[in-house]
Amino acid sequence: MDTQESSLGVTRVLREERPSSKIVTIAGYSVIKGRGEPYESSVFEAAGYKWRLVLHVGNAGYISLYLRIEEAESIPYGLEVNVDLKLFVHVPKLDKYLTITDGAVKRFNTEKKEWGFEQLIDLASFENTNEGYIVQDTCSFGAEIFIVKPAKVQEKVTFISNPPRNVFTWEIPHFSDMGDKFYYSDDFLVGDRYWRLGFNPKSGSALPIYLYAQGFRPDAVATNTWGAVNLRLKNQRSTNHRERYSAAWYPIRSDYGVGVNSIISLADLHDASKGYLVNDAIIFEAEMVKVTVTNIVSV
Repeated sequence: MDTQESSLGVTRVLREERPSSKIVTIAGYSVIKGRGEPYESSVFEAAGYKWRLVLHVGNAGYISLYLRIEEAESIPYGLEVNVDLKLFVHVPKLDKYLTITDGAVKRFNTEKKEWGFEQLIDLASFENTNEGYIVQDTCSFGAEIFIVKPAKVQEKVTFISNPPRNVFTWEIPHFSDMGDKFYYSDDFLVGDRYWRLGFNPKSGSALPIYLYAQGFRPDAVATNTWGAVNLRLKNQRSTNHRERYSAAWYPIRSDYGVGVNSIISLADLHDASKGYLVNDAIIFEAEMVKVTVTNIVSV
């Protein structure tokens, strides 16, 4: 027996879990074999509606199985019950269930009350004792019903280039007095999220700078946030700024930093002729060039 088969969009896969909506066991398959009348199960409730399973044995050499909605007249006119339907055949030999589905949503309404598979499984395979579907003249079938309710809203992620108020400047005095630890700027808001800059001035032979994602503005949709930024060390005597580009998905949690380990060497920084350290102060700048904003909107 193949564990998976696909034909005309229909998939057949073995699984261990029993069907969640209905199981029908026929103890006496040989009695109904070859007869034309269908077997209709008792009414059962699943997903807020009433149903029956309808079993046909021997339709053109196949087992046929259908799901029928009961009390279809209770469905408001013009509306439908959309179902993701799986039908099952028990395989006692393997203690598993052959699961049959075609992935299409079944639309039950007052005009179309039954959906299923005319060729659920061919009789030759079903009645082959080596396949293990029938044990001691007993076989079982099942159904699993999941109501598909189309979403009314969607999460829309929009990439915004050069958002409003996207430049933040951080002037740091008394640079020579700073210790071997991380220092952080004030938080600044761009898009849905607060951000801040951070660095350790004595982490090595170069000056690093990182952008950190912080909390969200009130009523924002908290999701991963795209942050693309031009990180600058300002030249205080010319326009020859040191600039590095950084971009990343920032997780929902705060204090996740991404940036560059070297925006300038400490030798160049302390070279007075370069113009980056003036009056024992440096100036960082963050230009947020692209961020994401997430909203819940109608479909």
